[in-house]
Amino acid sequence: MKVSKWSERLFGTPLFEPLVAFSYIFPLLYLIVFLIVPVLSMLLIAFTYDGNISLHWFKSILMDSYYIQLPPQGEFAQKLTTSTGESLYLIRGLDFGVVLNSLVVAALVTLFTAILGTVFAFVMARYNFKGKNFFRIALFIPLLVTPFVNAYVIKQMFSEFGLINYIFHEVLHILPFRIKIDGLAGVVLAQSMAYYPIVYLNAYASFINIDPTLEEQAENLGSRGFHLFRTVTFPLALPGIAAGATLVFIFSLEDLAAPIVFHGDPLAKKLMSYQIFSKFIYGLGERSPEIAALSIIMLTLAIIAFLGIRKYVSLRQYAMLSKGGRWKPRISDPKPWQALLIYLVLLPALLITIFPQLGVIMLAFSERWTTTVLPQGFTIDYIKEMILNPDVRRFIVNSLTYSGAAVILIVLLSITSSYATSRFKGVLSPILESIVILPIAVPGIVVAMGYFYFFSAVTPENSPLNPTSLYGFNPALVLILAYSIRRLPFAARSVYAGLQQVHVSLEESSINLGASRWKTITGILMPLISLNVFGGAMLSFVYSMSETSVGITLGSINMAQAPITAFMKEVLMSAAGSINIAAALGVLLIVVQITAIVVVNVITKQRYSFIGLT
Repeated sequence: MKVSKWSERLFGTPLFEPLVAFSYIFPLLYLIVFLIVPVLSMLLIAFTYDGNISLHWFKSILMDSYYIQLPPQGEFAQKLTTSTGESLYLIRGLDFGVVLNSLVVAALVTLFTAILGTVFAFVMARYNFKGKNFFRIALFIPLLVTPFVNAYVIKQMFSEFGLINYIFHEVLHILPFRIKIDGLAGVVLAQSMAYYPIVYLNAYASFINIDPTLEEQAENLGSRGFHLFRTVTFPLALPGIAAGATLVFIFSLEDLAAPIVFHGDPLAKKLMSYQIFSKFIYGLGERSPEIAALSIIMLTLAIIAFLGIRKYVSLRQYAMLSKGGRWKPRISDPKPWQALLIYLVLLPALLITIFPQLGVIMLAFSERWTTTVLPQGFTIDYIKEMILNPDVRRFIVNSLTYSGAAVILIVLLSITSSYATSRFKGVLSPILESIVILPIAVPGIVVAMGYFYFFSAVTPENSPLNPTSLYGFNPALVLILAYSIRRLPFAARSVYAGLQQVHVSLEESSINLGASRWKTITGILMPLISLNVFGGAMLSFVYSMSETSVGITLGSINMAQAPITAFMKEVLMSAAGSINIAAALGVLLIVVQITAIVVVNVITKQRYSFIGLT
């Protein structure tokens, strides 16, 4: 009797079943050991000074003008003169100090992506216009991740003699002077262009799911135009917009690619992600309390944003009137002035934001790109080198191996955790549900630092798992574990959605007829959710292949075993011309991502598979 009550309280089932217990315990222990404990290991270092518990490192950071600079220093824009004697305005941003710079950049990126993503989502959800299919396809292009290279293309676009100055200054004469965007402004620009589709996808899903009768009733009461949007439509779509904006804030906070690309400007280096990375790389082997404290500050800001926006959304009501069935979204033809805005404002904005991915492809097949508007020359040498050069090919093999192994763990974790939380309502269910989604709120650089401290503390000095090992560190297992943690929420969300669509009565009938829990799961449940498992696994694989923060931090310790992203970072910061090889690898990642999207959409029939980001 005691065992029965204990089992029902913990696992939500009166009979103790090893399979149910495993579904709870395995993902919980895995996430505690490889996510919570590494973060706690950083806490121990960050709060220790001279062998005692202390806030010394946090005080030294927060009271240092290098980290907190008020009022801000520098000029937002400087007027210069080009080599041809023309006026040039260099836009860099203001220096608020490392911590505040990171917050300001993340806030601005969140604001810009929220505006752009919401506008695109509303137009795509509510209007029929010529070229809509082109918009629909093009809006997915910025989601094709090409670490470092797309930011490099953006930097070239907004350089002194780049594409933007060519179009708006030389051809259209809209700008009376040339502009160059660098420093923190360059980071904001690069991140905004890369991340706004995340808000778009989430906002689009919200707009098409709004009950049209609510807007019709508001119109009957006299509400029209922007007032209707502000008071009815936007509040109902806010959960999706907020979900996308939250992810963007966290992604911006942890991003390393843009700061590394713009690191030629000292201001771009004054971001928490870059400071943690650079101090770690140049002080390798040291369990630096300052790095740990800065990582904890970043983690705290990310979690506050994640929990704060979720709490704000949960406090509001978003009830729909209709029950059951499907309604037809409100779609109409745009008025002439609306069509004018779509073609004269949104279309150019869309073309500009998809150019970085097109630029990556051009760069991979070009000979050089220095001070010209577009890459010059045509060659396939870099594509051939990527395929034929064993020194380059090994990084591809490394990434495929690490990502493939991580996906196996991710599938097992997502199936067990989703099954436990969707089918049983024990005390552990809400804990497991929260901890599975937690990796979304943990910046990758924090995971990397936590793993460095954790494995250097728990493994012997001569172990290949010890990052400080004098005998050689092999990052393979550590990266596999990190990928499995970082990309778990994508697959878990997909599997959970599949389980929600399978009625529990099917399993109950099987068990009542004498089938075991294992037979029921493998014979009935798994075939029904196999497409969801496959879709989630493909998404996790794609994002593991392009994982940046963990890959370049832990992978760079031993370049022989490093993934693609670590090699791309190395060639970007090395001799001139190497960026073309990185671009060729970027094309490979684009091909992998497009293949995954097509396969997932064709096999699983999910029209918007990347909505799984939230």
